[in-house]
Amino acid sequence: MIIGSSTLGRYLAREIATAVAFVLVAFLALFAFFDFINELDDVGRAGYSLAAAAIYVLLTLPSRTYEVMPIAALIGSVYALAQLAAHSEFTAMRASGLSRTRALGELVRLGAWTAVFTALVGEALAPPAERLAQELRLSSLGSAVGGQLRSGLWIRDSLRDTAGDVQRIRFVNVGELMPDATLRRVRILEFDQQMRLSEVVRAERGEFSGPGVWQLSGVTTTLYHPVESDEPLPLLRTERASAATRNWTSELTPALLSVLMVTPERMSAINLFNYIRHLRENQQNTELHEIAFWKKVVYPLAVIVMMALALPFAYLQSRAGGIGYKVFAGIMLGVAFHFLNGLFSHLGLLNTWPPLVAVSIPSVVAFFCAVALLRWVDRTR
Repeated sequence: MIIGSSTLGRYLAREIATAVAFVLVAFLALFAFFDFINELDDVGRAGYSLAAAAIYVLLTLPSRTYEVMPIAALIGSVYALAQLAAHSEFTAMRASGLSRTRALGELVRLGAWTAVFTALVGEALAPPAERLAQELRLSSLGSAVGGQLRSGLWIRDSLRDTAGDVQRIRFVNVGELMPDATLRRVRILEFDQQMRLSEVVRAERGEFSGPGVWQLSGVTTTLYHPVESDEPLPLLRTERASAATRNWTSELTPALLSVLMVTPERMSAINLFNYIRHLRENQQNTELHEIAFWKKVVYPLAVIVMMALALPFAYLQSRAGGIGYKVFAGIMLGVAFHFLNGLFSHLGLLNTWPPLVAVSIPSVVAFFCAVALLRWVDRTR
C-alpha cells in the first residue's frame, strides 16, 4: 500500500527539522559558553559587570546562528536520515513510494525554508543585535572604536554640488568614535580639485544633527589662501578663527560610521551595499566589503546544498557504518565547508578574483560532492 507522499514528506521534514534545531541549539550553547569565558577577562573593568558580559554574549547569538546554520543543517540532516535508516524507517518510506527524487525534493523544500530563515536572521536580526552588543560592551568598558593607526580613524569624504560633481576632497581624522556615533578629537583636511590644501578644521567633538549635517564643538579653523608671487614656490596666506560651534556638511552619517563597530561579515547586505557605494564614490578599495556582500547573497543558499549533501547517508546500509560514523562524516564535511568558505574568501581577496566567484566556490564544490555521492549510492545499491 502506498502512503500519501505529503504524509511522508511532512514526517521526513519534521524529523530533519527537529534534528537541525537540536544541533543548532547545541552549537549556540557551545559558542556562548566559550564566548562568555573569553569575556570574563574584562569583567570588573570600568562598569563591565558579569550581567553585562552575559547580555553581550546573548546579543551575539543571532550572528552565531547565521554563521553555523549551514553546518547545523548538514549535521542535523545526516543524523536524522541515519537514524531513520538504522531503524529501517527510511526503507519503509521507499517501499511506500518515496523515490530518491521525491526525497531530494523534500530536502530542497525544507532547505529553502531554512535558507529564508537564515537570510532573515542575517539581515534583520543579527546586524542590529551585533551593533547593540558592541555598543553595550564599549559603553560598559568606557572605550571607543579605535583605528589601526595611533592617530585614530581616517575616512575619506567628498563635498559635491547639486549635479553630483566633486568640489572638495576631505580626509577626516577621528580620534575616537563613541558607541553613540559621537566623534571626539576631529580633524578635517580639505583640498580643492587640484589637491591643494584649502582648509584645516579641528574640533573637540562632533554630533550628528540632521541629514548631511554635523555640529562640531570647540572648533578651530585654519584657511589657506594662495598669494600671487614671483617666487618659484607657492605662497599661502593663513587665516585662523575659533568658534564654540559650527555646522559641517558631509556625506558621512552615523549609519556609515557604525560599520566600523561591526566586522563586514556581520553587517547587513543593505549596509554593505551603501558602504561599498560610499567607498567607490571616494575611490577607495571595496574588495573586502564586496566579498562580504556576496557572501550575504550566497551563504543562505549553502543551507540547501548542505541538506542535499546529507541525502546519500540515508541510502548507506548499516554495514557501511553506524549512526556515529555517519554523523562524524557529516561533521567533517561541515568543518571542511567552513574552512573552504574562509579559505576562498581570503584567496579571492589576495588574488583579486571576482567576489561572486570567490564566495561561490565552496557551495559549488559541495553541490558536485552531493551529486557524486548520490550517483555512487545508485551504483552500489
